[in-house]
Amino acid sequence: MSNSIFSPGSTPETVKSADGKEVSPPKGWNLLPPGDAALTRRVKAAGDHWVVQEKKGRKVFSHGVWAPASTINQIREALEAERSTEQYAKRKAASARRREKIQTEYVDDFFRAVCTFLDFHPDYKDLAHQMAHAITQHATPVGSGTVARTKRIPVEQRAEAAVIAWMRHQTTAYDMMTIPRVNGKRREIRRMLAQRSNELLNQYRRGECVSADCPLQQAMAQTLAQEESA
Repeated sequence: MSNSIFSPGSTPETVKSADGKEVSPPKGWNLLPPGDAALTRRVKAAGDHWVVQEKKGRKVFSHGVWAPASTINQIREALEAERSTEQYAKRKAASARRREKIQTEYVDDFFRAVCTFLDFHPDYKDLAHQMAHAITQHATPVGSGTVARTKRIPVEQRAEAAVIAWMRHQTTAYDMMTIPRVNGKRREIRRMLAQRSNELLNQYRRGECVSADCPLQQAMAQTLAQEESA
């Protein structure tokens, strides 16, 4: 089991194997906590190690990597020396600029995709832009974990899903609902609320006269007030 995957044990000094057996790492090994991706990659590539992770729902959370203490210390020292050089600083700054440029371009693309999906009547053009801005700000930050950050579907589908999700939380009572723990019930309720949201959006697409107590109008008024007070 030199390069195996384990789950956390009952104590910080133990782990559980796939068959549920609790074992202790070899003598002379230390736990490298998660957080430094480069250090973790190099330690794993250097040889024997145990990966400790925990699955919660669909997500997998890292609890670090067990490896020989000498390996961890040697690689950490080499990495610290590398990171102290001027060349590394320049390379890091260049990477940051590239990431910022990519993020800025994606935010612009996502905003346009949201506007396209909303497709409001010209009478509601300003509202569409305000809404697209609010949804984009919420959905696109790196690490937000929203549907806007997935690469599994086209940006047009991400925009649609983000609008419906925003509508679900901002214009319906979804967050206050007590949903029975029945398989498929939450999905059923989300589909129902998505249909209602689309019906509401269609009123704006057709340019219909919408009352001031419309949940979308109220949600946007609250969002704008929060932005102004921030």
